[in-house]
Amino acid sequence: MCGIIGYIGKRDALPILLEGLRCMEYRGYDSAGVAVISKNAVTCVRAKGRVALLKEKCLTETLEGAVGIGHTRWATHGEPNERNAHPQRDCMGDVFIAHNGIIENHQPLKDHLIKKGHKFLSETDTEVISHLIEEYDKKEKDFPKAVRLALKDFHGAFGIVVLSRKHPGVLVAARFGSPLILGIGKEEYVVASDANAVLPVTNRVIYLNDGDMATLSGSAYEISDFRNGGGTQKRKKTTIEWTSSAAELGGYPHFMLKEIMGQPQSLRDTMRGRLLSHEGTVKFGGLEPFEKRMRALQHITLAAMGTASFTCLIGEYAIEELAGIPAKREIGSEFAFRSSTVNAESALLAVSQSGETADTLNAIREAKRRGALTLGIVNVVGSTMAREVDGGIYNHVGPEIAVASTKATTSQALLQIMLALYLGRLRGMVSRSEGQAIVAEMQRLPKHVEKILKSKERIKVLAKKYKKCEDFFLLGRKYNVSAALEGALKLKECAYAHAEGCSTTELKHGPISLIVPNLPSIVVVPRDALYEKNKSSVEELKARKGPVIAITTEGNKELEKIADAVLYIPKTLEMLTPILAIIPMQLLAYYLAVERGNDVDKPRNLAKSVTVE
Repeated sequence: MCGIIGYIGKRDALPILLEGLRCMEYRGYDSAGVAVISKNAVTCVRAKGRVALLKEKCLTETLEGAVGIGHTRWATHGEPNERNAHPQRDCMGDVFIAHNGIIENHQPLKDHLIKKGHKFLSETDTEVISHLIEEYDKKEKDFPKAVRLALKDFHGAFGIVVLSRKHPGVLVAARFGSPLILGIGKEEYVVASDANAVLPVTNRVIYLNDGDMATLSGSAYEISDFRNGGGTQKRKKTTIEWTSSAAELGGYPHFMLKEIMGQPQSLRDTMRGRLLSHEGTVKFGGLEPFEKRMRALQHITLAAMGTASFTCLIGEYAIEELAGIPAKREIGSEFAFRSSTVNAESALLAVSQSGETADTLNAIREAKRRGALTLGIVNVVGSTMAREVDGGIYNHVGPEIAVASTKATTSQALLQIMLALYLGRLRGMVSRSEGQAIVAEMQRLPKHVEKILKSKERIKVLAKKYKKCEDFFLLGRKYNVSAALEGALKLKECAYAHAEGCSTTELKHGPISLIVPNLPSIVVVPRDALYEKNKSSVEELKARKGPVIAITTEGNKELEKIADAVLYIPKTLEMLTPILAIIPMQLLAYYLAVERGNDVDKPRNLAKSVTVE
């Protein structure tokens, strides 16, 4: 979940490393550090806290050199402090390493190395890597070989970049279970956890596979397989289509607000070139080779974690409603431990913004072992998930920088409904005219979202009113349970408020006992088939003096007589309603976080991409 970067070339490494760390800070921001080789010496600077503090500290040191590594940390082993910050080093101060992942067998390796005289200075699992490389380098006198031998001793997940004072013209990087991208410039190379850190140097990249080890010099690179004798591997070069400017604020105070306000465009980008209005269907080029198999599907499992998992509740309903295929959402981390009936007549649909979520990747691999068709919805081109699933669908919404997901969330929900329509038409469950009506409603979504966003000032007023509340209920029914759960998560992530999302039907089965005058409920009450039942829940909350913010369909003034505040969303199809209903909740979470003085884009204890189990 950390961010790592390495550079070797002709330019000063430090500015490239610091900019790369800044671009990756959403991956972790407990501490940060850099190490640069200069005149056969390594200067390492580390700091607790944000990259900006590290940058200030670097001003007091001499870090001149064209080879260096950097790290921004989300702590797993050892508390966040300077001692546990990366890069970590060996006994002699020769080998320095930045690491993303967890070394599961670090303790027995550490015990073994201590017996051999090694002295450890940190509480991290990472430090074991540098000492083990030191041990092998003593014997081999070959730095890349020493790294390769050390890597074979580790159990767990890692992306690493490592340098050595004794081998100043070489940088070595490797991955197993943690993402790593190699950027190829003109007589310079950069390796990093994600594309944001690579783009300031080059847009020509190679996405490294598990088992890949890249040995870099200023003029050449070689990729080998560290697991199988170091044999050379050929990897395809790819061009990143977007530029680093896409990851800039563009005049907004926070990335989260920029990404909320950008959802009309991100929804357009999600649909662009995919909706076939005349045919009343959807085109997914990545799924076409599997159409015969998808016609015969008996079951679909939707697997994801966090926000993506909540969107799968929408996909679950839509696939059953439009395609007639039994569907079930599974928490990605639990899928491998269930005795489910997933088999060759089943499909697993995995959903992840980053495409690097460890638990979701494990679900994909387990589904493959059981013979299922694996499909994916992912935003990051070239990610591990994109490469491992049989057939994939990209969001195409550009980089999402704020840790709390917004534009990727609504895109994921829309793509699952689009997939349901695609399957429904493919299997003859949806007529052309029915499909045309659904496509037409999808095409109206960006305009609907633009209309909702115009109410942001009203939502800002509500945030001021409720900023001291420490507890919230978020309620919805059927498709809108997803919106309620996601809204609750946003309040937790951004406002640091305890928030509980659930179905309005569950209210009477226990949760209503918590209703008191200072516990607001946000209830999604659209004018649909369940309106009267949901309205009754609002009445029940008010009867117990609970404040209510209702989200309902435009033109429905009835709730203004009951609820404390009413927010309106345009009328659309029932299955598309949660895409609209979540927007006011995103804005409320954002403005509450601002009112409380929280770091909106980098909430405490969180990281954007969860690459460890």
